[in-house]
Amino acid sequence: MSILNGYRVLDLSVAMAGPLAAMRLGDLGADVVKVEPVGGEWQRQTAAGGAVGNEVNASFLSLNRNKRSLAVDLKSDEGRELLYELVRTADVFLQNYRPGVAARLGVDYETLRQLKPDLVYVSVSGYGETGPYASWPGQDLLVQAMSGALFSAGRPGEPPVAAPYFLADAVTAYSSFEGVLAALLHRERTGEGQLVQVNMLDAVIAMQMQELSVHTVGRVAQTRSTEVHAHSYIRAPYGIFSTADGYLSLAFAELPVLAEVLDVPALAELDAERDGFVRRDEISAAVSAALTRESTDHWLTKLRERGVWCGPVYSYADIQSDPQVLHNGSFVTYEHPTEGTVTTPGFPYRFSRTPAEVRRAAPLTGEHTDELLAELGVPAERRAELVRDGVVVSR
Repeated sequence: MSILNGYRVLDLSVAMAGPLAAMRLGDLGADVVKVEPVGGEWQRQTAAGGAVGNEVNASFLSLNRNKRSLAVDLKSDEGRELLYELVRTADVFLQNYRPGVAARLGVDYETLRQLKPDLVYVSVSGYGETGPYASWPGQDLLVQAMSGALFSAGRPGEPPVAAPYFLADAVTAYSSFEGVLAALLHRERTGEGQLVQVNMLDAVIAMQMQELSVHTVGRVAQTRSTEVHAHSYIRAPYGIFSTADGYLSLAFAELPVLAEVLDVPALAELDAERDGFVRRDEISAAVSAALTRESTDHWLTKLRERGVWCGPVYSYADIQSDPQVLHNGSFVTYEHPTEGTVTTPGFPYRFSRTPAEVRRAAPLTGEHTDELLAELGVPAERRAELVRDGVVVSR
């Protein structure tokens, strides 16, 4: 039996942070019901990279496996009442509406706790439910830019470079996932539900526990380097370096060892802990010049022989064929009714007795509406009327 088998999660979230958190709960066995508008969730119409798919785009597929879809008009009284019936059967309610929207729809925590007192209600926002930025759009790039992290790498005078994936969304998703599990554990012990609030800005700030503490407690200023350097608080050399035919990553190398392997004797005269910070541009420049003399494979072999921490720099095409990735089963493959064979990243955890698994493909809009309403005891004739009146959509 899966860990969360028997728990029901209502996922009213859109885009990435909320849907990813809900999908992880589904991966662990929860019955996740994606409650979406009759026209489908916004992400269904937004094709990242132009990957539109047949009926379901890659973005939606990646965030919505192990869910059932109920397509319902929550702005109608009948649609809202159907949701309330579903809430009475649920353990977790997850939404990432802008502040105030949930209350206008009648699905805020205070309203729903009257229907289900032990409900775990998770509200995800960009910057918090209240405060001067509460109404601002919680978009990944904007939050990354506000987080302070972008000035820890790159060259002075050049624009900071954000992470090339939705870092803030992903961190917020895992913070929400963590919050749900903790609140469910509390409920198991006490019988009490509660409101769990997660915001993207706090999630990204909390992720920088070490870096921000070095700044606030150690009082070490953020400084950027003119040479290759990936982190303002780590000694050189540290970053991605060019070789004769590509790139390699290098971290925490002992300078005397590098001096021998790269044939740069001057590196052996430096103290890594002291000079690694104050002379990091000089160190990085010397390492960069040396590495361009030979191929990536040459240097990886030589450096690994001496125990230096280094590695290849992969593209997305490279990662899928890596032996360790294949060994780990890092990707999962399943069949989808409209998209055919689907391969996506799998599960970031392994359980010896209760493994995560793909039980359901990402749903079509309203694919499970009839099934879910039947579970609530809505008669077939009434279900047909709801479809005919546009209150729900059923596939």
